[in-house]
Amino acid sequence: MRVFLTGATGFIGSRIVPELLAAGHEVLGLTRSDAGARSLEAAGAQAHRGTLEDLDSLRAGAARADAVIHTAFDHDFAHFVANCEKDSRVIDALGSVLKGSTRPLIITSGTGMGSMQPGQMATEDVFNADNPNPRAASEKAGAILLDAGVNVSVVRLPQVHDPVKQGLISPFIEVSRTKGVVAYVGEGSNRWPGAHVLDVTKVYKLALDHARAGARYHAVAEEGVAVREIAQVVGEGLQLPVVSMTAEEAGAHFGWLALFVGMDLPASSAQTRKQLGWEPTGPGLIDDLKQMDYSTTASAH
Repeated sequence: MRVFLTGATGFIGSRIVPELLAAGHEVLGLTRSDAGARSLEAAGAQAHRGTLEDLDSLRAGAARADAVIHTAFDHDFAHFVANCEKDSRVIDALGSVLKGSTRPLIITSGTGMGSMQPGQMATEDVFNADNPNPRAASEKAGAILLDAGVNVSVVRLPQVHDPVKQGLISPFIEVSRTKGVVAYVGEGSNRWPGAHVLDVTKVYKLALDHARAGARYHAVAEEGVAVREIAQVVGEGLQLPVVSMTAEEAGAHFGWLALFVGMDLPASSAQTRKQLGWEPTGPGLIDDLKQMDYSTTASAH
């Protein structure tokens, strides 16, 4: 089938492209630039010019496809709330074209949406619509489309990593580099789940294969890695001291990232593994952090 893929030149999307092509699908990849178009065509995909702000361009891409996978997200976390609201509008636009058909729409969210309270293991059968994380807007938009008969499913992401990027840990590293100290909150026993980027891409492909309306999948290989352990490895890599901070101190130290650094976000993927037959095989988060080259500044996530 022809799959319209947003975020097709991004960290995750660029790895989904070869996964889909290897399975015999055609890929129509969203890109805003000539360079992005060239990279997609070089990979064997077709380029579709457009942006997240141009909803007509998104509708046009979805109209040309048998399925849509939406991985694009504006990662300017200084405007996180606005970007979550924008994602809601994008999902609505993509889904509007798919109404009245069985064509699947796979959207992206975070594993935290599957937990009813802080520190509780997130599971696929839970959606906490009252979660204070603004990213809940993405799943709310998906739920509205689902009620309208659109074949929507959700892939929830943990910290997605390789030796170059590691989700929220990439800006964590850059804050540490700038401040000259690697910090965690309290005892640092709060946990972040993780998965290698190539394992994550397989969840999207399997979700497309199953195309089960209303399904939620957790692309989680490790249920929770303690932030203190992450900080210690980063401290070794940057050759900086590792310290504990209070939540109040962390607010001034981390800026926008303080919203996340103290969160305890364990997440299970037991249901996903059973339903999709998914078994992650990639390196763990700590292994990738140990392999990272800390002498260079990471590119924007």
